[in-house]
Amino acid sequence: MSSKTKIVVLHLKELIYTAIFAVLGILLILLLIFMFLPDDKEKNPKETMKYTAGVYTSSIQLNDNAIDVEVTVDDSHINSISLVNLDETTAAMYPLMQPALDSLSQQIYEKQSLENISYEDDNQYTSMVLLNAIQAALDKAAYTKK
Repeated sequence: MSSKTKIVVLHLKELIYTAIFAVLGILLILLLIFMFLPDDKEKNPKETMKYTAGVYTSSIQLNDNAIDVEVTVDDSHINSISLVNLDETTAAMYPLMQPALDSLSQQIYEKQSLENISYEDDNQYTSMVLLNAIQAALDKAAYTKK
């Protein structure tokens, strides 16, 4: 049996250079991956609404009574929401109006938006009427560039 012995000579300098270039190559590939991956922040930007500061109203017509929903805003926040011209007889005829507004306004203050607002099933229609009135008032307050 004859065996052919092969001797491989590795130079330490060549091993170090190879390792450095391999690490640099991996870093370059990772850098390119992170640069060109889509960013989740760009997909769903959280845009803060800009308002013209002031008090804005929107009317709700209930039978022969007009009730105003008053929304107070500053440059970027909804500060208060209230019912104006709500007399005792109208409040007695529509007892869910004020509790529904209190529930909605608390959620709107926290989120500073009308998106994903939840309401109870027993005052669903009242809440929808109030949300539409609040949205109409906020549309008046929305800042538009001229």
